[in-house]
Amino acid sequence: MIEQLHISTTPKYNFPHLAEFPQQLLELSIKTLKTSSPNLHEIQIENNINSINTQKIKLIRLSPANKETSVAAVDVSSIKIGETINGTVIAIRGAIVYRKDRKYRYFTIGPFPLHITEENKGEFYRFFGAHPASILNEAYDVTVAPEINYLQGRITSLFERWLHLNLASSMRNSLILLDGSLTVGTPERSMKIIQNVMEAAKRNGNIVLAVSKISRIRIGGFQISDFAYKLPSPCLVELDTLPFRHGCVKNLGKVYLAKLNGSKVFRLDIYRGFSEEEGISAVERLLTNDLLIDGYPETLRLAHIFSTFTANEIVGIQRYLSKRFNLRIFDRLSIRKILFGPYGTRHET
Repeated sequence: MIEQLHISTTPKYNFPHLAEFPQQLLELSIKTLKTSSPNLHEIQIENNINSINTQKIKLIRLSPANKETSVAAVDVSSIKIGETINGTVIAIRGAIVYRKDRKYRYFTIGPFPLHITEENKGEFYRFFGAHPASILNEAYDVTVAPEINYLQGRITSLFERWLHLNLASSMRNSLILLDGSLTVGTPERSMKIIQNVMEAAKRNGNIVLAVSKISRIRIGGFQISDFAYKLPSPCLVELDTLPFRHGCVKNLGKVYLAKLNGSKVFRLDIYRGFSEEEGISAVERLLTNDLLIDGYPETLRLAHIFSTFTANEIVGIQRYLSKRFNLRIFDRLSIRKILFGPYGTRHET
């Protein structure tokens, strides 16, 4: 017979200020959920636009340039195929799309299935020309590669930089579009690697434009996209003079808010190695030489589509690895699901 456990509350004196804590949490919850009315929100944005335009932000109107220029874009994606007894299987693929003579052409690089284990994870870094992080111990200087679960993002980033460098070295007098920003200083975004890409592009007469779909930049507490409805199209808004807090993170590009057509706006980074006139001229050539849907370049959109894995492709890769290499791929059981059943969260932390 199983004895029933008797559970009682712990005396209050063990928890100082216990009565105040729930009330403070409730007040904090209500405070964060309160929002101003839409009309007040629009008034605040309009006031911020008027004040910032005259003080800190420079509005640059654009005119399409009638100069034929090739436009190229690159994007990379990776996906977890499954797990084996020894490690994890991922697949990476890159896509390059370029527009020339009013025609779009593309080619894909991959997919490349990779079996990452504790024994071989260092080889991936050496192959891509990167180095594992050094961890200083009291007695030894130990060098290790990141954990397998975090290595997928690092490999994807290194593969993407390699494609960037090859594209920058092979194209001539073209516009090269990258997905993201020119922010450096993180493990995935080495300043040396990205600067090499920019300089290689510059030597060949190319200009690199980095387009971000999502930006964390805020002006007066508002997202930069909140200011779009008052801006003419096409135009750029120079944000480079705003007092951003970078810390150890740096930006190799001049930061703009780009409204190329329609109502959508995006963050646009242009490498600082080019003059302001060269950067603006490149954007004006982009208006003429690429299709813009909701203000987003079609070459970059197609590069994302061609690099992304579909469900059928994942099944095909799994079957290929099983037949060709006799790899048994399975979904590892989640200990949280075992312990908590339907109350277990999907993602392990």
